[in-house]
Amino acid sequence: MKQFDVYANTDKDTNKAYPYFVDIQSGLLDNLNSRVVIPLTPASKADKSYPSNLCPIIKVKNKNHFLLTHQITSVSTKLLKKNEGSLVTSREDIVGAIDFLVTGI
Repeated sequence: MKQFDVYANTDKDTNKAYPYFVDIQSGLLDNLNSRVVIPLTPASKADKSYPSNLCPIIKVKNKNHFLLTHQITSVSTKLLKKNEGSLVTSREDIVGAIDFLVTGI
């Protein structure tokens, strides 16, 4: 698994609200059975008042999604089966949002 890869959320209970997860965990920890992820939600269905430095807009399949950094979580690697590509080009926005969440800067 690669850091900043995006995966389809295969959980039927949550995939409407959060269709994708971004894997933010370092590849150095691939031997663990869980991954730290940030959910994405469609921008068209989301609260537009999210602070942009906490919840930047990320494109997946040419559609805008909010990165819900404040909902960072871990999931079993079993849930991350359908890789939808890489968000490595959004690395700066993702790391900046994590930094803002943790440090407020």
